[in-house]
Amino acid sequence: MAAETKRRGAACTVRRFAREDAHAVRDIFKQSPQAGALTEDSYKRLPEWVGPLALVSERAGEVTGFFIGREAANEAEVLNLAVMPKYRRLGDGGALVSAALEEMRSRGVHNVFLEVRESNLGAIAFYESFGFSKIGRRKIYYRDPEEAAITLEKKLTGPPG
Repeated sequence: MAAETKRRGAACTVRRFAREDAHAVRDIFKQSPQAGALTEDSYKRLPEWVGPLALVSERAGEVTGFFIGREAANEAEVLNLAVMPKYRRLGDGGALVSAALEEMRSRGVHNVFLEVRESNLGAIAFYESFGFSKIGRRKIYYRDPEEAAITLEKKLTGPPG
């Protein structure tokens, strides 16, 4: 996905994360405790996250959500995904995941992994709807509160879907 390329999905546009999006993403993090928290240093480094696996969704020029992932060789990991509360269940999260998976596939990624809080059944179901499967459980993975993580994987071989 080129920086200027935009994808439409459920009335939102998905594009690459830009330096000027850092404040909006920080605000979304603050409204999304289920997405985890960043250290103060990480917030300061948000503008450095501009890269191939950093995307935002927007509506009428307002950043509504973000996706952050990383890639190594032919594997990728979803690090974080969050949507502003007022835009949840409107398709922004799905548009972000779809665009990210499409980009990963085009870059030759074969497997995508992520962890999600064991109690976050909505997120687990959301990712399963994109073809992710449970492959493991990590005890005491999360802090504040302490909780296990469910590890999910999606294989990107074959046709999109």
